[in-house]
Amino acid sequence: MFSSMYAGGIVGLEAYPVRVEVDISRGLPGFELVGSLGREIKEARERVQIALKNAGMSLPVARIIVNLSPANIRKEGTGYDLAIAAGLLSCMGVVEPDSLQKTAFLGELALDGAVSRVNGVLPIALALQKEGIRYLVVPMENVGEGAEIPGISLVGVTNMAEFINYLQVCGEERKNIIEKQKRRRKKQTTPEIQEHLDFADIYGQESAKRASEVAAAGFHHLLLAGPPGAGKTMIASRIPGILPPLTKQERLEVAGIYSIAGKLAGRDELQKERPFVAPHHTISPQALAGGGRLPRPGMISFSHRGILFLDEMPEFSPETLEVLRQPMEEKVVRVIRSRGSCTYPADFMLIGAMNPCPCGYYPDRNRCNCSETEIHRYLGRISGPILDRIDMVAEVSAVQLKEFHQSKKGESSAAIRKRVMEARKRQQIRFKGSSYHFNGELPGREVMRYCELGSEESHFLEQVFEAGQMSLRAYHKVIKLARTIADLEGEEHISVAHLSEAVCYNSGRQQFWS
Repeated sequence: MFSSMYAGGIVGLEAYPVRVEVDISRGLPGFELVGSLGREIKEARERVQIALKNAGMSLPVARIIVNLSPANIRKEGTGYDLAIAAGLLSCMGVVEPDSLQKTAFLGELALDGAVSRVNGVLPIALALQKEGIRYLVVPMENVGEGAEIPGISLVGVTNMAEFINYLQVCGEERKNIIEKQKRRRKKQTTPEIQEHLDFADIYGQESAKRASEVAAAGFHHLLLAGPPGAGKTMIASRIPGILPPLTKQERLEVAGIYSIAGKLAGRDELQKERPFVAPHHTISPQALAGGGRLPRPGMISFSHRGILFLDEMPEFSPETLEVLRQPMEEKVVRVIRSRGSCTYPADFMLIGAMNPCPCGYYPDRNRCNCSETEIHRYLGRISGPILDRIDMVAEVSAVQLKEFHQSKKGESSAAIRKRVMEARKRQQIRFKGSSYHFNGELPGREVMRYCELGSEESHFLEQVFEAGQMSLRAYHKVIKLARTIADLEGEEHISVAHLSEAVCYNSGRQQFWS
């Protein structure tokens, strides 16, 4: 007796359908799994056999062969247990093969028959949906991951009894089961209310807040430099509250990464806010970029379409910071191992915070006692190539007590976000039909296409460039910044005033690194 089921596998972040073929025939009794399998899948033989036995289904005394196709791709993980069990039940005549059409299975079995959650359900569901699969049976904890995928319904089961019951009922009863689960999730799901810290709580620091607004509007990399206690971390932690929400496509991209890492289980709704990832400065290069024997995404990919915040940036090891070079330029992370290579998305907005010297008070020589050598060594921990990839360097000055008492409460995040959203709409119109979303994403070759300059503006920028204050990459970044500033002000064309402000954000490098 032969049967064929569908499951899915993951290579890096790419999902692919897996055909699980089961054959029960006469011959020397045995149970073999083939198809380029990892150790976890080979152990499925015992898990499936004992789970079926404890559910009242004993395997026949026969020769059992299970093949996972395509056999040329190495398969890892424990998510194939349900598909193997479904194939065995079909061969044993417990369920009709015709009732399994357009249905796939993904889940791990415990010895008592419980169905345990697995990672990567969302990208696998998307891959199976493209193959014509309309129903995907998964652990109950994973059902919410596929709630927003059109054309495929996820069915949750908690144990083998529910699983067998679902396979044995007819089409109409299956639809009723799916509808009941949808109503139950909808009833249990509460609106996601994410409260952000408010810019209104920050007194003074108008220039740093303006830089944060520009960075958020155009998705530009930003470095905040200033003495301890000036409010660098406070400002950075409030930037998520002024960013535009994720689009539907971006939500699926972000959720796919978190699904593979097992961070979506138990959620009934995909997050709408952009990720904010803040690793500790002791993080290793591998943990930041991703990798391992079985490659997994790192913190860079977890910040995809959101913010990667590096507090006390010079305290990170130079090797760790250099990992950022390629992702900041190419928007992807490539991990190459002996078993193959993986490409992870890395379209993030870098926010860095740093003191300008070991004691933190340079260039105030009344308070800074660091030698020139110590200052150069400390600032040199952020290499020139990394610094050149950062669009903006903003100084955060220490707030005097007198200014604190005299300052009124600052502008709220809601008001700033309104302007950011207006600028975002202008960029949507500008980049319609292209692969770009924000001004900060434009590569150098596309800058002049989307950011035209008049003769006066071109002459001004040529003078700045010839003065030796910027590289060609920085030249393009200044133009992109000016385009964002013009979008915030509702201007169709870039003016000299916009370019002047953009040059100021570039001149911060000269103040500390000259």
